Order: sequence, then C-alpha cells, then structure tokens
Amino acid sequence: MSHNKNTPIYLIAFLLFLGGVSYLCYFGFSENSIYFLNVAEARTASPDKLVNARLFGTVAEDGLKNPANGSGVIFRLEDKDNTAQTILVNYVGPVPDTFKPGAEVIVEGGISGKGYFTAKTLMTKCPSKYQKENRKS
Repeated sequence: MSHNKNTPIYLIAFLLFLGGVSYLCYFGFSENSIYFLNVAEARTASPDKLVNARLFGTVAEDGLKNPANGSGVIFRLEDKDNTAQTILVNYVGPVPDTFKPGAEVIVEGGISGKGYFTAKTLMTKCPSKYQKENRKS
C-alpha cells in the first residue's frame, strides 16, 4: 500500500503544474492581446487598448499622401458607419495595388506619441471575383 502514501505528492505536483500553466496563459495572453476596433471605437478607447491594435475602416477620399521617401502612405481612415469619425494613419512599407480612396482596409499597429496611428501592416479587402456584376450569365 505504498502507492497511497505518494498520492498527496502527485496531487500537489499536479496542482502546482496546473497553476503554473494557468499563470503563463493568463499573463501571456493579456500581454500580447490585440484589440480589433472600428475607428469610432478607437477614438474613444483607452490608450492601453491602442498600444497594440487592429483597426478597420475605409480610406477617406481626401488627405492621402505619399511620404517623401516613397515607401508607404499617410491617409485618414474613416469609420464605415460614421464617416465623420476619422483617424490619421501613417504606414511605412509596400502598399497593396488595391489601396485607394474608398477601399476597405485593416491596419495593425499602435497610436504614436504624436496622436496618429502608426501601422506595421496594411491589408485591403479584396473585391470578390464572384460578385453579381462580374458573372457572365
């Protein structure tokens, strides 16, 4: 009956292991969480939510600029539902061919100290090949 004496040790070891895994999961996920927000939500969000965020919206018709070095773009991202809500985005990197005013985009990055959103990635929503007007009937 020696295995009954070891049961509390195994139970304690299991609980310690479970506690360690829980701790790592909780703090690992909370440190690396990315908030997915529309422009209106981003404008009212607390600064900690905008350190690492993904925003979606539409490229505004005006305010589109290419930086002097030619890499990237500066533009106003507007809320899809409320075009009065905008945020200035500065993106450095290759710009997708489908990027243009009116295009739906997703940017990932964070708010800079100067108050604009610095994007590390820029993705455009591709128009579907299967839209009604493109079908041959």
